[in-house]
Amino acid sequence: MTMSTGMPTAGTEAAASGVRERIRERTDGKIMRAVLDIIATQGIGALTMEAVARASGVAKTTLYRRYANADDLLGHISTMVGPPIDFTQIALSRATLRELLRRIQANFDRRFGLRAIGIVLSSSNPRVQELARQVIDPAQQRFCDYLQASGGPDPVRPDVDGPFVFQTVLGSMLACKAMGGDDEQWATSMATLLEPAIFA
Repeated sequence: MTMSTGMPTAGTEAAASGVRERIRERTDGKIMRAVLDIIATQGIGALTMEAVARASGVAKTTLYRRYANADDLLGHISTMVGPPIDFTQIALSRATLRELLRRIQANFDRRFGLRAIGIVLSSSNPRVQELARQVIDPAQQRFCDYLQASGGPDPVRPDVDGPFVFQTVLGSMLACKAMGGDDEQWATSMATLLEPAIFA
């Protein structure tokens, strides 16, 4: 029979650390979605710590522990974006293109909210445009790298314009959301439209 010392073990410390990390990621997601929603619906001038706390459900004390003020929060938004979308989970082919598009759409909608992304992208405010670039550029680069490295059964065109394809997907995705379109139909239609532009 062994006696417990009451001291945490390496295993319990690692588990607790993992739980704390997941909680922090969820909190960061709430904060980021609130920031984007406030900017999208009320403009950047309405971005205050109080407004973010109210919209996100995150306590003001938590916000102030992490950020000095709303400008500091906005400056750190890129750390909340997290890693770009991982496209490598699907081997690119004509048969999987629709699923890839569906996952891109779901990822953007879940992480940021497509409506907020659309409004932020259309802003003429340089600070808001920089925020949009922090969200969009890494995903676009990852998508372009994925197209170039694709070793799927259907060869990718050597002259495929990755940035144009990504921007077409993003714009179409935003338009579908704004017009109340069907997500599954969008993915099917976009796959049909993009096949000749992507595959040889």
